[in-house]
Amino acid sequence: MKYGGGELRIIILFASLFFLPLTFANAQWLETTIAVGDGPQSLCWNSIDNKIYSANAISNNITVIDGNSNSAITTMWVGERPRALCYNSTNNKVYCANEDGNNIVIINGATDSIITTYFVGSEPVVLCWNATNNKIYCANRNSDYVTIIDGVTDSVVTRAEVGDKPIALCWNSISNKVYCTNFGYDNLTIIDGTSDSIITTVTVGDEPHTLCWNSIDNKIYCANGLSNNVTVIDGVTDSVITTVAVGGMPGSLCWNSTNNKVYCANIVSDDVMAIDGASNNVIAIIPVDSTPSALFWNPINNKIYCSNFWSNNVMIIDCMNDSVILTIPVGICPEGYTWNLNQNRTYIANVISASISVIRDSMVGIQEEKISNLNGYSLAATILTGPLILPRDINCRVFDITGRVVMPGKIKPGVYFIEIDGKITQKVVKIK
Repeated sequence: MKYGGGELRIIILFASLFFLPLTFANAQWLETTIAVGDGPQSLCWNSIDNKIYSANAISNNITVIDGNSNSAITTMWVGERPRALCYNSTNNKVYCANEDGNNIVIINGATDSIITTYFVGSEPVVLCWNATNNKIYCANRNSDYVTIIDGVTDSVVTRAEVGDKPIALCWNSISNKVYCTNFGYDNLTIIDGTSDSIITTVTVGDEPHTLCWNSIDNKIYCANGLSNNVTVIDGVTDSVITTVAVGGMPGSLCWNSTNNKVYCANIVSDDVMAIDGASNNVIAIIPVDSTPSALFWNPINNKIYCSNFWSNNVMIIDCMNDSVILTIPVGICPEGYTWNLNQNRTYIANVISASISVIRDSMVGIQEEKISNLNGYSLAATILTGPLILPRDINCRVFDITGRVVMPGKIKPGVYFIEIDGKITQKVVKIK
C-alpha cells in the first residue's frame, strides 16, 4: 500500500492476500413470472429506459416490460412471426425481425412507437448491431444474404451475399468484422464492418448455427450441430485455429470474460462443456437436465444460466468450479435470455407457457470471517480519506457492503471490498 495525498494505490502485494476469508453472500431466486404474448422466443433490454422487450412469435406482437416494476407497459403489434430482437443504444432503437413478414420493424425506445418498417430478405431470423459503425445486420435464411441497415437514417445500406441458409451472426469489435454462419453450406462468411464487403469464407463443421466471440484472445467460436464440435477461428487472420470435440448437437455458446472460458450447451447429450479460452481445451463437462437450449453469463456474480427446454427449469453454474449450484423451476420450454444490469435481473422466455420468468440475483452482502495473522502482522482494513485509485494493469473490481459493483472514483464514505482476479483481497474503509 502506498499513501500520499489521500490516495491509495493497490500493488502486487495484494496477490499474496488471496486467503482473506471474505466471500459474497448472495443467492439467485425466482422473483416473478410475467404474462406476455404467445410464443415468446427473443428478448432484449433497453439500457437507456430500463425496459425489456419480448418478441412473441405466435401472437405477432411485442410485450414491453418496465425493468423497475416488472410490469407490462404496452403490447405492440409488429408483424408476422417476430423472431429476433436487437437494441441500438446509440440511437435508443429496438429492431424486430419478422420471419414470416420478411421485414424489420424499427421501434423508438423512448416512446415505443414504430418508426418505420423495411422489407428485407425471405425469413429474417437473426440480428446483430455493429456499435462502431452504427449498423444493424439481418440474416435472411431463405434469401442467402445479409441486409445491412444504417442506425441513424434507418435506411438499407446494402446487402452482403453470403451462403446457403444464414442463421447466426456475431460482431467482433476489435477487428470490426461480422461473422455469419451458413447452415446449408457448412461454412462461415466474414464481412468487413466498415466496407460491408465479403472478406472471406471459412469452412467449418456440419450445420453451423451458433457463434460467440472471445475478446481477450480475439477468437470466434462456431458450434456445429451435426458434427458435434466447435470450430475456433482467429479474429485477425480469419484462419481456423482448431476444432474442439464437444457433446451431442451443440446448440448454444457463451463466453465468460472473468475466467476466459467458453461454455457450450449440447442438446442431445444433456451437458454443458467448459472450454479454456487460451488453450482451447475442454476443462469441464457439466451434466444438466433435458435439452439445454440456451446459455447466459452474468458478469456480476460470475454464473452461467442454462435453460433446459424440456425440463422447464434453469440451472445455475458456478464458473469458479464449473458445477451446478442451483436449479430453478420456470415456465414451459424456457429458451431466450436477456439481462437487466440495473437490478441484476435475468429474464427467460418460456415459449409454450407465454410467459417470462425473472430470476433476481440478491446480493445480501459480503461475509467476513475472522482474519488470521500473517508472519505476526495483523491484516486490518485500510483507512482511506481520499479517492480510491486502482492500477490499470491488474483486473480489479470494487464492491460496497451489499455486494454491488461500484465505481472506484465515486465512492462515498463507507466500507468497500476490492476483488482481484475473482477473489476478494482487501477491505477499505473510506472515512471522508
